[in-house]
Amino acid sequence: MNTKELDKEYVAGTYKRFPVEIVSGKGSVVCDPDGKQYIDMGSGIGVTAFGIADDQWKAAVTEQLGKVQHMSNLYYTQPCAVLAKMLCEKTGMSKVFFSNSGAEANECAIKVGRKYASDKYGAGRSTVITLENSFHGRTLTTLAATGQEHYHELFQPLTPGFVSVPANDFAALEKAAREYNAAAVMVECIQGEGGVIPLEADYVKAVREFTEKNDMIMIVDEVQTGNGRTGQLYSYMNFGIVPDVVSTAKGLGGGLPLGATLISDKCKNVLGFGDHGSTFGGNPVSCAGAVSILGRIDDALLASVREKSAWLVKTFTGAPGIESISGMGFMLGLKTTKPAGDVVAKCMENGVLCLTAKDKVRLLPALNIPMDVLEKAADIIKAACV
Repeated sequence: MNTKELDKEYVAGTYKRFPVEIVSGKGSVVCDPDGKQYIDMGSGIGVTAFGIADDQWKAAVTEQLGKVQHMSNLYYTQPCAVLAKMLCEKTGMSKVFFSNSGAEANECAIKVGRKYASDKYGAGRSTVITLENSFHGRTLTTLAATGQEHYHELFQPLTPGFVSVPANDFAALEKAAREYNAAAVMVECIQGEGGVIPLEADYVKAVREFTEKNDMIMIVDEVQTGNGRTGQLYSYMNFGIVPDVVSTAKGLGGGLPLGATLISDKCKNVLGFGDHGSTFGGNPVSCAGAVSILGRIDDALLASVREKSAWLVKTFTGAPGIESISGMGFMLGLKTTKPAGDVVAKCMENGVLCLTAKDKVRLLPALNIPMDVLEKAADIIKAACV
């Protein structure tokens, strides 16, 4: 049996895979078993921040593999501590909890928000307000936080204590927060799975002011938007706010499973001994890779992401078959005249791997994609839209 046959026979059928097997790659170019090359404009849904088989990342991971690949969190390991320090210094946060994924990072963030309220105000202040069209994960709790009903239908009852309101409607958020005596508000500054839709800047600022005034915890989900993806280290930095809790994952590990919940000074003592845990959280190999990734997301790289993003937006604006463009940095959504799935299929046929988000073609290239490779990919995408 070949790989596709083995997968169909033995892997749970939860993914509608594209008809392509990837066996190797370097940077932003990957190959199938027949040697056909594809420009990767999806980076594993925003995971391979510096592309495939990045030399520095690979060296950091390999070196750590030769030392110790795992230790229980009952013991100290240097990569975990170093990465936590880097995250705090780059964001102004005070503490970090490490996990394995974005959903787990969001679970921790929700726990922090609820425990802060419980510790300070007692029982009855536990509701978390989220936004319609959001996506926060696939556990029962993060599904409950996700403001898209079709994700909820098959898995009732979900975890109680979540209320979703329309995005960019501050009056609705304020009303719900008061009605439900909310503990926290949880948002994505750019709704990725919801169609690559940025929130309005004034709305984000109003939410932050409201949560500060009413001693509610503001959680920003940076699972997809974080780690340089939007042209800033974290997307909230584009909006001129500082939240209480930040969740992140995907690009942080560079290709290995790693989630992180960044906790502000206000909440730094909320989680004490035994309040939370993760067997693989802070894994030294994953953290060593992340130290390599985070250490290279500097001002020069972020400026390059913004410049290349601006070039893409200019290139696609007004192009035949492209109706509109949304997003920031290297997190862009193209509303196309043709169905997005048809455009993605045509791109794949011609050697470019793209994604979809709702009715849009979604682009999440590696942060360091070379300009000539980006130009070639853009030409193929434009041709597929006609």
